[in-house]
Amino acid sequence: MLALTSATGKLGSAVISSLLSDFNSIIPPSDLVICTSSDPLSPQFAPLAAKGATIRPMTYDSPASMVSAFAGCTALFLVSSPRISMDFNAAPPGQGREAHHMAAIDAARKAGVQHIYYSSLAFGFKAGTPMDTSLASVMTAHLRTEAYLASLTDISYTSVREGLYSESWPLYLGYYEPEHDDRAEIVVAGDGKISWTSIADMAFCTAAILAAPREEWAGRMCYLSQRRALTLEEVAGVVGSVKGRKIGLKVVGRGEYERYYVEERGREGDAVRWWSSTYAALEAGECEVEQPLLEDMLREAGKVPKRLEETIKEMLA
Repeated sequence: MLALTSATGKLGSAVISSLLSDFNSIIPPSDLVICTSSDPLSPQFAPLAAKGATIRPMTYDSPASMVSAFAGCTALFLVSSPRISMDFNAAPPGQGREAHHMAAIDAARKAGVQHIYYSSLAFGFKAGTPMDTSLASVMTAHLRTEAYLASLTDISYTSVREGLYSESWPLYLGYYEPEHDDRAEIVVAGDGKISWTSIADMAFCTAAILAAPREEWAGRMCYLSQRRALTLEEVAGVVGSVKGRKIGLKVVGRGEYERYYVEERGREGDAVRWWSSTYAALEAGECEVEQPLLEDMLREAGKVPKRLEETIKEMLA
C-alpha cells in the first residue's frame, strides 16, 4: 500500500488524480492511503473513498497521528510541508520545515514503511550536475531533508526534485497579480533562466515513478523539469503580449527589492526576506535544468510538455 500526503495541495492532489486515471491498473485505488490534516469525512474526499481509497487523518505536529496514518503501508509519497513560516529568519537546522519532514520520516519508519518518495524542489542544478547546496532559502529545508534521508540505513528513498511550477510565474515575477496588476515595470532582485514545468506534467511523471518497481528508483535523485527555459524578462514579455502592452523588468539589489515589496507593496517582511534569496539562485543558473527525464517519460506516454506561454494565457484569460 502507498501512503500519500498533501492530498489537497496542488501537486499532491494532481499526483493522486494521475494515479487514479493513468496508473490504476498498476496501483489500484484500494492500495492508496490518502493522509490529510483536513477532516477525512469532508465531502471533498468522497470521490476518492468511493473509488476505494482509504482516507486517514494526520498532522505534522502529531507523530502518533502519522504512525497511525502510515500503518500497513510499504511506501510513502511525502510532499513538503506548506508551513513556510517555519523557514523564516534563517531557521537553524532541525527547526525549519525539515522538522515536519523528519517527523514524518521517523513515523514512517516506526510504522514499517520501507521506501519514501520525497517531493523536493528543482533548485541546485548547475553545469549539468545536481548539487547539495543552493543560494535559495526556499531550498534549505529540502536539502536538509534529503541529507537526513541519505543518513538512514533502515529505509530506502527517492528524491524527486519537482520542477518550478509554470503556474507559479506570478510569484517570481514580482508577486504579479494576474487579474488586476497594472504595473508597466516589475521589480525583481535578479534574473536567470527557469525550466518552467506544468503541475500536470510533473504529476504524471511523479505518478509514473510511484507506480514503477521500487528498486528502479531507489537511491536516485530525479529532476522533473522540461529543458526549455525562459528568463523573467521573457516571461514579462509574454505577459505584456497577452495584455497588449509593454511590461518591463527592473533588476535591483536584494535590499531594495525587500524594501520595495514591504514598504510600497505591503508584503509581509519575513516572507519577502525569505523569498528574496531566490533571485541569486536564478542568476547562478540553478533553475536551468538540462535533464531529459521528464520529456522522455512524457514522450513514452505520447505526451509533450505544456509550454509556459499556454499557462500564462490561461491564467490571464
